[in-house]
Amino acid sequence: MFTGLVEEKGILIDKIPTGDGFQLTIKAQKIMDDLEIGSSIAVNGCCLTVVKKTKDSFSVDTIEETLKKTNLGVLKQNENVNLERPLRADARLGGHFVLGHIDTIGRVEDSKELSNSHWMTISFKEEFRHYLIYVGSIAIDGVSMTVAELKDNTFSVGIIPHTWKETIFADKKIGDTVNLEFDVLGKYVERIMEGKDPSELQLKN
Repeated sequence: MFTGLVEEKGILIDKIPTGDGFQLTIKAQKIMDDLEIGSSIAVNGCCLTVVKKTKDSFSVDTIEETLKKTNLGVLKQNENVNLERPLRADARLGGHFVLGHIDTIGRVEDSKELSNSHWMTISFKEEFRHYLIYVGSIAIDGVSMTVAELKDNTFSVGIIPHTWKETIFADKKIGDTVNLEFDVLGKYVERIMEGKDPSELQLKN
């Protein structure tokens, strides 16, 4: 489990085809302190497992199913990625509960600088519309964000200068893809409601 608070930006230094997937090697600094083979790591919000490690880099494997739902397959060498280690039991939860299980890919439709922030608009498949609410939480490339505006198949977020600097948001251009993970609480509510008999959902006097 993660919080959506990116710890550092890593650099993709190698991308090796492995069957229908890739092995990604990422250079990092801060997160390397306690990273071990077998550790979980969120790369652009996607929970992956460390399979190799050097002093200043680690490698993860991606499979076909992962590439279908994320933008990891289109990453290019020397591209920056967001990195976050799993939440520790004794740590403060500053973002929201993020599982690292990407739901779908979004597309950057607009990105503009305001007086003291940036405003980014992202489109998504309309089938996921019911998971979003105004001022609700969403993870974008692993970054915990709050929905500031919501339309039929787009939503917008306001990005403060610190987040803009410390994540890959500043690298994004119109047309670029982002990984989206919708709030897990909404998914559980949906699942519970699906199991209810319609008559049980009526208000009783």
